[in-house]
Amino acid sequence: MEYWDLYDENRRKLNRIVTRGSRLNDNEFHLVVNVWIKNNNDEFLISRRSKNKTHPLMWEATGGSVLLGEESVDAAVREAKEELNVDLDKSKGKLIGSAKRFFEGCNDILDVWLFESNVSLNNIKLQKEEVCDCMWASSEKIKELYNKGEFDANPYFDEIVGEKNV
Repeated sequence: MEYWDLYDENRRKLNRIVTRGSRLNDNEFHLVVNVWIKNNNDEFLISRRSKNKTHPLMWEATGGSVLLGEESVDAAVREAKEELNVDLDKSKGKLIGSAKRFFEGCNDILDVWLFESNVSLNNIKLQKEEVCDCMWASSEKIKELYNKGEFDANPYFDEIVGEKNV
């Protein structure tokens, strides 16, 4: 079972803990992370959601929920390890930005992280419940997938894969 800390709209921790799937009040948020991993060839490691997940078979930057007592950067490192078997150094993560998102019964605050890694696809081990494929993709390839409705873009997408590539 997954437990989350809850926060107010100003990211102040509330004295409330919930399990994943619990309905949140309109003024409550949980934290989630989006993890962009970039290599020396200016490509990004993107993953494809398993068919049993929401937004099935969509490509995305890996990510997930921040767990009880966890810091955002630690969740980013954990999610990359769990879903792709990629080891990231949390001291080298760059927070691109944070965005409040409003969903019926489950508002969140999304932290978008950027890390550098040159991990070989041969060393990737997919967490099959979450991810069914991965690839290194250029900004152009990611934009192409997005334009075809095959890439799940989150806030800061343009800053990461746009002309002002971070």
